[in-house]
Amino acid sequence: MSRMGNGGPPAHANSRHNREENDQNQSEDTSADTGQDDTTEGSGSGAERLFSYEQDGLSYTVRVFENDDGSVSAEITVDEGSMDVNAVYFSSEDYDGPSENLGGPLNMNGGGSQFEGGSVSWEGAEEVSRPGLGREGEDKPSFLSEGESLTVDLDAASLDEVDLIGIRATSVNGGDSIKGVSGNPETEEPEPEPEPEPDATYPKVFFASNLNDNDDPIGGLIILGPDEEPQENVNQLDSDADGTFADYVAFLEEFGFPEIDDIESIIFYEGTEPLEEAFRIDAPEGGFEDSDAILAAYQDAKAEIEDQSFEDLFIAMTVDEDEVPEDDDSEDEEEEAFI
Repeated sequence: MSRMGNGGPPAHANSRHNREENDQNQSEDTSADTGQDDTTEGSGSGAERLFSYEQDGLSYTVRVFENDDGSVSAEITVDEGSMDVNAVYFSSEDYDGPSENLGGPLNMNGGGSQFEGGSVSWEGAEEVSRPGLGREGEDKPSFLSEGESLTVDLDAASLDEVDLIGIRATSVNGGDSIKGVSGNPETEEPEPEPEPEPDATYPKVFFASNLNDNDDPIGGLIILGPDEEPQENVNQLDSDADGTFADYVAFLEEFGFPEIDDIESIIFYEGTEPLEEAFRIDAPEGGFEDSDAILAAYQDAKAEIEDQSFEDLFIAMTVDEDEVPEDDDSEDEEEEAFI
């Protein structure tokens, strides 16, 4: 469904008809189930509040959320039945000023100004459409049937100002009208994103431009990490470097040897002296094009190693049923032998 903003005329205002203008004069029972739903992932900042309403074959949910620019919107979704949404009201628990009233068939007088036995003063209201489906019938943008949603912008300063939601709707399940009031929302702030894992560091990297018959590196550039014991005639990262692979590649570019397209393999070392080979990345046919290609190959290799580690862990935790020893009576037989 289309999104409707604050103020301005309601959608399709010049398509109004009187076919259902009498809906507002029908009885409007507001003794509905207005419990709260679980909180789901929201839009914008992620913070949101969920309101629910259920009565006589009609059930809907209102998800109120903050947008990236700090504005507040309400998404109305019909879970069961159908209705033509005409207006959305909102208020905070602490608001005690004059109650907003759109008047006429869009008013929330009577049951629409009560919640759990107490009176409600509406802090704000947004007109969505005039009552009556008119020529559009169920194609009217504000008409919602099961599974359909409509988003309306609210003139609320923040999500904290929305503790109560009122829905004025007509053409409910074919003819009724409601002034539904929902409250007691549960607010849940989005979980903070996990801190990214720090880049791996290595005590030594060998950019090999020549390998012997056993694939051992015999030529190229050896670079020690910043925390390693210096060695004579061996290059080493600056002390302020972290020792990430990006640091080694930057050193390689600045050093200028070997040429990147001459590198046959990149060997990574781990542990303490004597350092041992952890893994290596062999150059593709034709060699590495540039430093970006080297870094991309490194990311692919790390992802493959992580996938393999997870697979190995899963295999270790899985016990083959055929390897589980069957219960037998050998112990009982031994006990009988000693009787």
